[in-house]
Amino acid sequence: MPEIPSASQRVLDAASRKGVTLDIVTFDESTHTAEDAARAVGAEVGQIVKSLVFVADRDEGPEPCLVLVSGANMVDVSLLAAVLVEPRMRRATADEARAFTGFTIGGIPPFGHARPIRTVMDPDLGRFATIWAAAGTPNTVFSATPHTLRVLSNAVVAPISVAPLRATEPMPPEQPARAPSGA
Repeated sequence: MPEIPSASQRVLDAASRKGVTLDIVTFDESTHTAEDAARAVGAEVGQIVKSLVFVADRDEGPEPCLVLVSGANMVDVSLLAAVLVEPRMRRATADEARAFTGFTIGGIPPFGHARPIRTVMDPDLGRFATIWAAAGTPNTVFSATPHTLRVLSNAVVAPISVAPLRATEPMPPEQPARAPSGA
């Protein structure tokens, strides 16, 4: 049996503290992107959980927020800011993400972080019986039900994402540019 990376062991330990046993799957190739992970586990891209770190820029310093979003969706930062009542939200840098979570981008799990982090979960993940998330490294994942993931991550479920336009969808008609009033 292959040795489990220490980052993945932290995920297993965090789940175990809540009475949940996870099976971590390790791949030779990276599952860094939602598309890579979906191919590796034989799932739809929407079943892949992207764990994305955002930052509320507060006067007293940055406050992290973890967003668990369906691999098929994109986070709408204005919706996220409204849900969290944080007027200044932005995506964390790679260094901030590692400092706040203890994991590197591409392997950030939904829980088991270096410190507690406010977590918001995309309701779209609830459409699936099984979802897949990173298990601490870019080539380890685990599966869970959306309910189990919400409990393990202590997430609030809220509408914070939008589905990107697909190439096959018609583009909305362009609106004519208007001259500024008083010109």
